[in-house]
Amino acid sequence: MATTSVNLVYVANQNSKTVSVIDGSSNSVIATISVGSYPTGVAVNSSTNTIYVTNQYSNTVSVINNTVTTISVGYNPCGVAVNSSTNTIYDANNVATGSVSVINGSNNTVTATINVGEYPYGVAVNSSTNTIYVTNQYSNTVSVISGSNNTVTATISVGSSPYGVAVNSSTNTIYVANSGSNTVSVISGSNNTVTATISVGNNPYGVAVNSSTNTIYVANYSSSDSVSVISGSNNTVTATISVGEYPYGVAVNSSTNTIYVTNQYSNTVSVISGSNNSVTATISVGTNPAGLDILSATVTIYSPNVSITSCPSSVNAGASFSVSASAYQPYGSISNIQVTFNGTTQTINASSGTVSFT
Repeated sequence: MATTSVNLVYVANQNSKTVSVIDGSSNSVIATISVGSYPTGVAVNSSTNTIYVTNQYSNTVSVINNTVTTISVGYNPCGVAVNSSTNTIYDANNVATGSVSVINGSNNTVTATINVGEYPYGVAVNSSTNTIYVTNQYSNTVSVISGSNNTVTATISVGSSPYGVAVNSSTNTIYVANSGSNTVSVISGSNNTVTATISVGNNPYGVAVNSSTNTIYVANYSSSDSVSVISGSNNTVTATISVGEYPYGVAVNSSTNTIYVTNQYSNTVSVISGSNNSVTATISVGTNPAGLDILSATVTIYSPNVSITSCPSSVNAGASFSVSASAYQPYGSISNIQVTFNGTTQTINASSGTVSFT
């Protein structure tokens, strides 16, 4: 194994039951990982190089880190967020009697279930204050959770049908996309009050923050097909960027000042330069891309995990036989697998397949 700097974007493809892994340096898909049914939310813990994906129809969270493991959570999990300081994961279970599952990242177990509002959807974490924010779609509220004792400490009224939520830890400010109101609510984390309401495009869903530039990006779903750019210093929309059809999720790489937007009906990801608010690339991914997040850090690259899936325990001399194998590499693609028997090497030109020997 070795260490290297990576800039990877993980995209949940709802109808493909997969996660596309995009190399941010080349804007190309370098791997596709199978997960549960209808993956929706994605959160990355860069400290542990681990990715968490909510599977709505499986009622599970997939954990990607060299291998893929599965955690059972509440019903219909949607949004997910990570507190990298405490290695704790929070997912919103989108039902009438809404709840948040709390997962211990060290052993992948659910340690608590917190009741919130009706149909919780989005989750965001302020690691600096160990505070979690959850949007409740049918309650038109945001639940504020203390990470130290897993209790709801406040409930804040916002606009209609709040979906996405994002935090600027530098300013302790929270941004909520109100899909039914076509607005963004700005919340002060110091006193849990709404300090501003900003009009954006139609049906805002996803929202993300570049804390380095104090800029907020909002994906306007429905007919808008655009991203609203908000200045955090004066709470005004400074630009509107056209992207693909029905933009859903947004993620920001503050290190490169690059924004990534999933376009559900286009099955693409738009790449936006934060320096000039222009689309610099469009990347094809799976079907119905939804949530996404970015791993931008120095990580450990493990050797591929190779499994022999079929091989006879013994053969007669001169007889033909087959060997099947598969390989998995979470941080890159597998181009081939080489299988050697008695000095003869056969190559499987894929991540899985079968070769024959005599």
